[in-house]
Amino acid sequence: MHSYDYWLIIGVAALVLVPAPWLGRFYFRVMEGQPTVVGRVLGPVERGCYRLAAIDPARQQNWRAYLGALLAFNLAGLALLFALLMLQGWLPLNPQHLPGLEWTLALNTAVSFVTNTNWQAYSGEASLSYLSQMAGLGVQNFVSAATGLAVLAALCRGIASRGGASLGNFWADLTRATLYGLLPLCLVFAVVLVWQGVPQTFSAYVPAVTVQGADQLIPLGPVASQIAIKQLGTNGGGFFGVNSAHPFENPTALSNLFELAAILCIPAALVFMFGHYVKDLRQSRAILASMLVLLAVGAGVALWAEFQPNAALSAANLALEPSLEGKESRFGTTATTLWAVITTAASNGSVNGMHDSLNPLAGMVAMVNMMLGEVIFGGVGAGLYGMLLFVLTAVFLAGLMIGRTPEYLGKKLQATEVRLLVATLLVMPVATLLPAALAAALPSTPAGLNNPGPHGFSELLYAYVSAAANNGSAFGGLSANTAVHNLLLALAMMIGRFGYIIPVIALAGCLAAKKPAPAGIDSFPTHGPLFVALLTLTIVLVGGLTFLPALALGPIADQLTHAF
Repeated sequence: MHSYDYWLIIGVAALVLVPAPWLGRFYFRVMEGQPTVVGRVLGPVERGCYRLAAIDPARQQNWRAYLGALLAFNLAGLALLFALLMLQGWLPLNPQHLPGLEWTLALNTAVSFVTNTNWQAYSGEASLSYLSQMAGLGVQNFVSAATGLAVLAALCRGIASRGGASLGNFWADLTRATLYGLLPLCLVFAVVLVWQGVPQTFSAYVPAVTVQGADQLIPLGPVASQIAIKQLGTNGGGFFGVNSAHPFENPTALSNLFELAAILCIPAALVFMFGHYVKDLRQSRAILASMLVLLAVGAGVALWAEFQPNAALSAANLALEPSLEGKESRFGTTATTLWAVITTAASNGSVNGMHDSLNPLAGMVAMVNMMLGEVIFGGVGAGLYGMLLFVLTAVFLAGLMIGRTPEYLGKKLQATEVRLLVATLLVMPVATLLPAALAAALPSTPAGLNNPGPHGFSELLYAYVSAAANNGSAFGGLSANTAVHNLLLALAMMIGRFGYIIPVIALAGCLAAKKPAPAGIDSFPTHGPLFVALLTLTIVLVGGLTFLPALALGPIADQLTHAF
């Protein structure tokens, strides 16, 4: 590694961690409707939204009403986006006259963006109009991230409640998360990206002639605005097919640094938001410590693997240390590998290189990050509520070990809460392994893989892990745009999103109704190094061991093949 590689790592860490405490306090105030500087400017817009939609933001909802509003909103968004993608050929802002998408691809794409997955079985510049990109995908980039933040706020209120049925108001939470939590940051970030050379235009594609004399169309569009929310909202769906490897999405080393940091910026801040809800920032620091340990270990393994000589190239006397095959040559091996680790540690899914070209261990790190439920930092809201599920699971295991009723921040975990926790532990295995097994059993699947053997299985497994984890990144070796894969991946995305949200909201309602008990002398502290170690082990063992057989058939076998 070169000196600038270390500066990149330090720069990302500083841009993520330094503003996180301040930003976390800001998000707490926003979600609770407290005064903020931004609120003085956008307050009239918020109140206008409520009047237009006939919503009373002060009206409180129990967990059933909150969940019902959330599901209704997402179902409506799914139907509207599906219709827009099917009908884009007859709609305006389509200077290239692109036709509507085939129905299974339109359904897959609509489910993908509504669930904050942003899996793309298409190339954006060749398939989608400007209207579809902005009014379809761009809108869902905002509201899917805002939905995750609303669910997190509801869970935080449930844990912090002193007894009662209210979790807040979904419509108010969604509005505040979008208007205050996402829009201002995205406006600033979009301007920064335009400064760095990212296009923001409604002009038609520009014809050009290559050096070889061939005709070429240079795609343009309202790119910067979508890249800003794709990174800050942990969405990941690129305006162009090759995502952040495209020079119009990620033109410079500075844009690469900013986009990398943007992936983790809000998830890190929300850890501190939780501390403000429970009035104990020590809980935030413990959770953040576990996240950083897992991220550091994964990044260390992946970087080590990518800086090893490639056996296949060595045999051909072409060994490069490190190999640049599949990497973004403008940024180098470290920047591409670090991006692969960070994008799978969050539910972002953007890429600046080809994951299919990663060495097997580095590819396995990316898969394991997602298999854990993307709790290392995770998506906006979704990452922390996933982590809090593991926190409660760790507390339950600690209670079993010391022989007392488990409790977290004064809330006792009883049979109902434990059943809901167990239900969430089944989401990733069910959403990943069942659809992947069905896809693997199809006679047509091997023809859609770029590689045979363990690496080919890794391509297939990665796709379904990515869908179930609502990540959206891909190895790049699977021809996913078939009717079967479109439908199975859509199913995995739906289970991976709402299989967590439904029990999380129910759990929040159960915890909210409990009156907190004061901590006793024998209460297990959840803010010290011992709990950080227990939490980290719980995530790895409970969350990850389920997938060990699948990993053994894919990247582990692939690594052993390379080694010997």
